[in-house]
Formats: sequence, C-alpha cells, structure tokens
Amino acid sequence: MSRYLTLSALAVLFLFPLVWSGYASLEEPANYLEMAQFGEGVGTYATNSVLVSVMTVAGTLVVSALGGYGFARFDFPGKNLLFLATLAILMVPYATILIPLYVLLGYIGLQNSLVGLSLVFVMFQLPFALFMMRNAFEAVPRELEEAALVDGCGTFRAFSRILLHAVRPALITVGLFAFLASWNDFFAPLILLNDGASFTLPVAVVSMTQQTFGAIDYGMLQAGVMVMAFPCLILFIVLQRHYVRGFMSGALRG
Repeated sequence: MSRYLTLSALAVLFLFPLVWSGYASLEEPANYLEMAQFGEGVGTYATNSVLVSVMTVAGTLVVSALGGYGFARFDFPGKNLLFLATLAILMVPYATILIPLYVLLGYIGLQNSLVGLSLVFVMFQLPFALFMMRNAFEAVPRELEEAALVDGCGTFRAFSRILLHAVRPALITVGLFAFLASWNDFFAPLILLNDGASFTLPVAVVSMTQQTFGAIDYGMLQAGVMVMAFPCLILFIVLQRHYVRGFMSGALRG
C-alpha cells in the first residue's frame, strides 16, 4: 500500500508542472493565436524542429547500430581505445565547443543549416548511443547470428534481418533519447542558427515571449511549452514499454 502511495505522490509531483502550464496557457486562448502568427509562423518553426529531430534520430540510429555491432562482434587494433575516445566526448563541456563547431560548419558549407545542426546533435548523442547499442548486441547470443550465417545469410543480412530485430528495445531507447535531446535543445540552435526562418521551436518560443521591451509574456510562454511538450509526452507514452526494456537490457548489462 505504501508503495502505491509513494508512486501516486511522485506522479502528482511530476505532473503538476505540466498541468499548471496547460491551465495557464488556456486562461487566455489568444496566446495560441498570437504564438501561431509570430514571425515566420509556428508551423515553420515546428517543421524545422521536426526535420532536425528526424535527421538526428536517423543519423544516431544508423551510426550507433553499425558502430555498436562492430564494437560488440569484431576485434580490431585499438578497439577499446577508440570506444573510450568516443565516450570521452561526454567529458567535454557542451557549451565550450559550439563556437569551434560553428566555424567548422562554415568551412564545409553547413553554417546556419538544419543539416549541420543535426550533425552536431548526432555527435553529442553518440557516446550514450554507442554504449547502449554495444551492450545490447553483446546481450544477443552469438549462436543466433551463427545459425543465420549457416542458413546462408551474409553478415549484413544477418545484421539487418535478425540482430536489429533482437535489439529493437535498445534502438527505440536510443531513438527516443535522440529525439528528446534535439527537440528540446535551446543552446545549440541559438548559436548555430542565425536566420529566423531556420529557428527551431525552443529558440522561437523564447524570442516570441520577449517582444515588448524584454518583458516576458508568460501566457504565450506556457502555450509554447505545451506545444513543445505534447509530442514528447505522446512518444513517451506510446514507447514506454520498449523504452524501459531497452534501457534495462542495454544500460545495466555488465
């Protein structure tokens, strides 16, 4: 009984800010109308966020799945050193390398680009994603892969047809983390994007709430929070079961 009371109290504690934001945003329905008409329009900013998130999730899944499989199944010189070097990205303060990355993106023609922003997000997601996917592939019995090879599957076919299905919960976990990070991030788009038409939702929401002498329009801010939170909430509810399984099998192994 005490466990249910504790869980109920925690649920109320975590849900209260979201419920309060929703209530505050609906006190003046005009907040949503003003937000929709600001600048290039909320549809443009939402589309930018969706594009960045989709590219980030796709890039993270492809690189982490291939890299995790390689680290889990193959032996090559410098394997452990390379893996540790990838994890070392976590030790670098996020804000300190955004300016160098901005300069680098300028050299390759991706400055002020949603593609360039997505590549930056993929880079910052790789340490966690590779760690998860390597552990997930190591948890799959080698006999399963060997049986597929004996039956005539090539290495890539066994990887794509069998192993990826076996590590699906870990893939969903990695993809969900990549989506949440790219969808909600404010600092990287603020630094790397300088065209209002390319802004993502977090940057646009902050811009639209400080229109009048720097004063914050809290009603519009809460409306923006609800628009940003809704996709995250839906995805987490739909994928919760896979997320928990993937996190437990990948992060806690070994």
